[in-house]
Order: sequence, then structure tokens, then C-alpha cells
Amino acid sequence: MLTQISRRRRVAALLALATALTVAAPVVEARPGGGGSMGSRGSRTFNAPSATPTAPGGGMTMQRSQTSPSPGMGSPGMQAPAQGRRFGGGFFAGLLGAGLIGALLGGGFFGGLGGLASMIGLLFQVGLVVVVVMLALRFFRRRNEPAGAGAPYTRSSLDGQQGPTGPMGGAAGGAPGAGMFGGQRPPQTRPVQIGPNDFQAFERLLGDIQDAYSREDRVTLGNLSTPEMVSYFDEELRNNAARGVVNKITDVKLLQGDLAESWGEDRTDYATVAMRYALKDVMVERAGGRIVSTDSSEATELWTFQRQPGRGWVLSAIQQTR
Repeated sequence: MLTQISRRRRVAALLALATALTVAAPVVEARPGGGGSMGSRGSRTFNAPSATPTAPGGGMTMQRSQTSPSPGMGSPGMQAPAQGRRFGGGFFAGLLGAGLIGALLGGGFFGGLGGLASMIGLLFQVGLVVVVVMLALRFFRRRNEPAGAGAPYTRSSLDGQQGPTGPMGGAAGGAPGAGMFGGQRPPQTRPVQIGPNDFQAFERLLGDIQDAYSREDRVTLGNLSTPEMVSYFDEELRNNAARGVVNKITDVKLLQGDLAESWGEDRTDYATVAMRYALKDVMVERAGGRIVSTDSSEATELWTFQRQPGRGWVLSAIQQTR
């Protein structure tokens, strides 16, 4: 009997410990983003942010993103392989090899013939293959010639040059763009100047987003962040609700910050900022209001903001430092 009671006590103690660990586990990285790297940074989504005095090791690569990698993404100017050249070389080389080997082994187009007939068949096959290869090379050479003024659609519209009457007044074409076999390259980037007003906006967003997250105010989070980031925040808030806790974040103060990168793609401006900030992070029971844990600490992260014409900056990514 005493043995059964002691076993039950041990089991109850283990269950209590497991419950405490379940509640306390997210406390270490309970702030928005959960201490992970998530979001989108345009064509630089899968590039690690540059190092800064605030983040000397630079940033970590993205762990979660709704942006799909594409050929050449993260390396401006990098183009997809020339599918046409690889297709032509591989296909016709295989055809030539198959014909010659087949003829030498007695197969080929005229298999079964012997003596002089086999030699004539071999020569005929070689000549036929040479003619086919020459015609094919001529065909692809003509298709690869630069398009004239009558075929502007062969140039990528992402070059930032629209032709003689385009916004930059450049010649039609510009740098080579998408290949004729569907190769895709990242959009042309442009410099974006970041001034004091922008840095003030970044600092204000840091505090406002933390405050909205603490209040579980999804509407405000939607006004301050991209829909992708809101989906990650909502997932974290729902996980907190399932554990019966609320993450209260207060006393957010920016201690140091500097610009890692700024650029533009099409009509969107991007700025990645390294920020070291202090905060008070408290986990509270949702029902009774009991404080489960409290932590006053500092965090260093790289936040990426994006801006559309006529609109303010919104958060589009959070990445951890190395």
C-alpha cells in the first residue's frame, strides 16, 4: 500500500514538473518572433543580412518564409542556366553517339547488313546525323540572335529600362534578362536612402509592435506588419492561449541600432536594421493572473521593414544574429 502511494506521488510530481516545463519553455524567447528568423526580404530573403557594429556577426539565414526561392535569388545579376544550349548539346551528342555505336555493333539504322553494305550504311548514318546537327545549329543560332526593334518582348521588364521612351530613357533591351526557355532572374535593385525620420519610425515600430503583441491586438499588428508576419504572430498567440498564458512585454527601450542594408525592388523599399533593445518579459496565467515567470533582458535582432509608395514602413521580417 505504501509502495503504491509513493509511486502515485512520484507520478504526480513528474506530471507537475512536466506541466511547469511546458509553461516555462517559451519564456526564454517569448517575445514576438519567438527568437527565430522569419518573414520575407524580397530577392534577399534567403541572404544573411550584413554585419553591423550592433550585430558584428551579421544575421542568420531565414528559417520560415512564404517567399519561394527562384533561380538566381539572392545573387542580383545571376541568371538561370541557358537551357537551350544544354538541351542542344546533350540531345544531339546523344543522337550522334547512339547512331555511331549502334552502327559499329551491327545495329543502328541499317543493322544486320554486312561487308560493304555495313560500311555504306555507316557512312550514310554519319552523313545524315551531320546534316541534322548542322540544320539544328543553324536554327538555334538564328533564334539566339539579338531581337530587333520589332521584338521588344524578348527583354525583361525588370531591368528598370523600358526602351527609348522608358522612364530611364535607355535603349531598348538593357542587360540580358529572362532566357528564351523560361529562365528567371531576380528583379533589378536600386539604392534607397535612409534618414533620421526613417530611423525614428523603426524605433517607434519596435515599441508599438511589442505593445500590440502584448495586448494580443491583431488589428494593430496587421497595420504595423505584413500579412505574413501577422500570421506568425497569430500562431504564437494561439499557442500561448492553448497553454493558458499571456505574454506581457513592457519597458521596451532601444539601446543601439544601425542600418545593415537598404534597397528597392520595383515599387517597394526595404531596410534591414540591427537593433539591440531592453525589455521586460513576463508570462502570466490567462485565468488567474498569476505570474508564471518574469525576465528582464536584452535582445539583438535584425528587423526588416518595407514601404510602398505613399505608405509608411511596416515590419516584413525578423532575423536573429549570429
